[in-house]
Amino acid sequence: MKILVLNGPNLNLLGLREPDVYGSESYAKLVAELEAYAAKANLEIKIAQHNGEGQIIDELHAAVGVFDGIVINPGAYTHYSYAILDALKAVKIPAVEVHLSNIHARESFRHTSVTAAACVGQICGLGFFGYFVAINFLRGIIEK
Repeated sequence: MKILVLNGPNLNLLGLREPDVYGSESYAKLVAELEAYAAKANLEIKIAQHNGEGQIIDELHAAVGVFDGIVINPGAYTHYSYAILDALKAVKIPAVEVHLSNIHARESFRHTSVTAAACVGQICGLGFFGYFVAINFLRGIIEK
């Protein structure tokens, strides 16, 4: 099974950016934990992070025929990128949206996700653990 873990803008600044919201662990630590988990779980994963909307869309397009599932943290694009929504719909790969923080407990503009409508689920507020929950959920629905 192959999973694409796709992170959006500013995730590369984890540990530096608002640690009271996103935690003090670095993006490199998240990547290392995901890679270790995948190795133990006998999963192939690709982990990518892009600050540009077009790069995220290109990554989604390239996933067709390659990946069985997608874990996506669109960052701020969550709230207004109809282009990412359309790309998620177009590729027809089961996706789970993940957010480190609880977007529903933050500023009101963060409460709405336009991209979640193209996903089989949304996980928020669980920090790094949310990625592992998303991967396990995808395994469950893909292996059926």
